[in-house]
Amino acid sequence: MKTSDVIVSFRGVRKTYDGETQVVKQLDLDIYQGEFLTLLGPSGSGKTTCLMMLAGFEFPTGGEIWLDGTLLNKVPPHKRDIGMVFQNYALFPHLTVEQNIAYPLTVRKLAAKERIERVQHALEMVQMARFGKRYPAQLSGGQQQRIALARALVFEPKLVLMDEPLGALDKQLREHMQYELKSLHEKLGLTFVYVTHDQGEALTMSDRVAVFDNGIVQQLDTVDRLYESPGNAFVANFIGDSNQLRGTIASVDGEFCELQLLDGTRLRGCNIGGAQVGAAAVASIRPERMKLAVNGTRNGGNALTGEARGLIYFGDHVRMRCGLREQNECFVKVPLGTAALDTFAPGAPVALEFAPEHLRVFGLAA
Repeated sequence: MKTSDVIVSFRGVRKTYDGETQVVKQLDLDIYQGEFLTLLGPSGSGKTTCLMMLAGFEFPTGGEIWLDGTLLNKVPPHKRDIGMVFQNYALFPHLTVEQNIAYPLTVRKLAAKERIERVQHALEMVQMARFGKRYPAQLSGGQQQRIALARALVFEPKLVLMDEPLGALDKQLREHMQYELKSLHEKLGLTFVYVTHDQGEALTMSDRVAVFDNGIVQQLDTVDRLYESPGNAFVANFIGDSNQLRGTIASVDGEFCELQLLDGTRLRGCNIGGAQVGAAAVASIRPERMKLAVNGTRNGGNALTGEARGLIYFGDHVRMRCGLREQNECFVKVPLGTAALDTFAPGAPVALEFAPEHLRVFGLAA
């Protein structure tokens, strides 16, 4: 994307509440016009604080936040032209659905005729046109979520911010709403900035994801690159399922290296970050990238031996739990119908194989 497409820009942004602990540390982040960007991370990582600073409910301790060429640092929330959807929806219980949605338009002093037209359009957009006369207490959680979204969209903001908006919904409805939100985003072409701690939700909906930890963006990337090419051990462990193998860098060969495990096994993998020989390291490999070796044979690449521990059923596949010498258990994705499953027995020896390009090796700080 071109620099001219940048709609939001964080420049050297810092935030502390007590003057000592920095919740956000030196954040530099560009958000592009029309994208769906998710801020993802565990509790306390700084993602929600960034959203609140962009919304105007918090102010940065240092640095600058720009929206479409305007410096926001001292601009109050109601003058930022930003729509906001909260986890608890924040609907007014004494107002009808129509009145809730009309509220931002009333504050902006739009004429009554235009208010009515915009509210009706917003209701149709979220498929809630029949519910305009009801009160929030008469709606389900999913319906309230739609009304909160309509209220955020009704005044045609430059930017829509969402703070864990699906967190209160049950699993099936949450997944349904993920697809609805993504579809609505594509239809409207607005810029969405979304906060969640749910990595599955982030991968489902986003164009790009900023992974936060300890107030720092660990990686900002498209969802496929985050999953396939994590930039450090935290991202590899936080995004999707991942097996971890610990050892020491035994040799380096260009972009690859050899990792010696604690039991002496040597594995070849991508040397992410350029760790040196002798450095302690952790390697990451996805369960679907590991295969059960047929008859214990090895068709090139890496090989590990261990013992079968158990099976976990996932519908279209099973995960086999495998014990490894001096390592944590690992999981291998095994398609249903695989011959080895017919003779599975806990404690039986297993041989695993995987390609070096799928093993990502991260040096650990001394």
